[in-house]
Amino acid sequence: MLSRTASDLYWMSRYLERAENLARMLDVSYSLSLMPQDGRGDGLDELAMPLLITGTLDDYLNRHGELHAERMLNFFALDADNPASIYSCLAAARSNAHAVRGRITADMWENINASWLEMRGIAEQGLGRYGISRFCEWVKERSHLFRGATFGTIMRGEAYRFIRLGTFIERADNTLRLLDARYEMLGEEADAVSDTSARGYYQWSALLRALSSFEAFTEIYRGSPRTRKVTELLLLRPDVPRSLRACVDELNLMLGGLPGDNGRPAQRLAAELEARLRYTGIDEVLGEGLHTWLTDFILLVRQLASAIHSSYLEAA
Repeated sequence: MLSRTASDLYWMSRYLERAENLARMLDVSYSLSLMPQDGRGDGLDELAMPLLITGTLDDYLNRHGELHAERMLNFFALDADNPASIYSCLAAARSNAHAVRGRITADMWENINASWLEMRGIAEQGLGRYGISRFCEWVKERSHLFRGATFGTIMRGEAYRFIRLGTFIERADNTLRLLDARYEMLGEEADAVSDTSARGYYQWSALLRALSSFEAFTEIYRGSPRTRKVTELLLLRPDVPRSLRACVDELNLMLGGLPGDNGRPAQRLAAELEARLRYTGIDEVLGEGLHTWLTDFILLVRQLASAIHSSYLEAA
């Protein structure tokens, strides 16, 4: 496969996954911002969380000057001038899909094109009239439909593998960043064994719901969400679809199925990450310090993305 085609397929799926992840992040931050803050602020700290996670706080402040709920929501949802907005992600995904129209199925193209056309209509209508929660649910639904069309219609060849690589690189990075952000926001409460505060409960529950893992948590563990349990679930459980372990397992599988020798650096790194997660226990993670461990692994996922790019997506 031509590197340009592989790159378009890879980034098409990365941008779609990023749009969904932004919607999940925005929805949970908005919901938590409406809760009583126990003297901790007026809810703007929660709405600022997506800015901190995506590294766009300075860009927002330069353009808008101060934190404002309505402007922050629009900045992340519908701002065409913000490259990290959901609007921009769907526009980029549609552009990549158009470039590889002949390598994806009709169902995939129709889904992503219809999503983009509907997004333009929502942008004209405005978020205030459409509703933020309704908008976030719509983004997640369109992402689910695209993945369903992909899984159900495309051949299991190189195109499929590059699409899956883009999805799981993006998903792994998002899971790590969301977990780190929630842990840092809880501060000392996150490590308090006896912590039963409403704030801690809702913060951890919101994180699990943002990653569609709340039901999995209640099935596996007893009691309220705490640092140890949530961390183990989201980092080390291979049977939780949005866990780091599940993402790395899939990346290792997809890279192992690509032909040729030029991908060995990426394949080796993916195998090393998979082995590290397979043989790491939660006590080792917490013993190292959760923030330190997460920061290190964010860099490793970034290195894997760079290895994939240099191995497969750069023109020879």
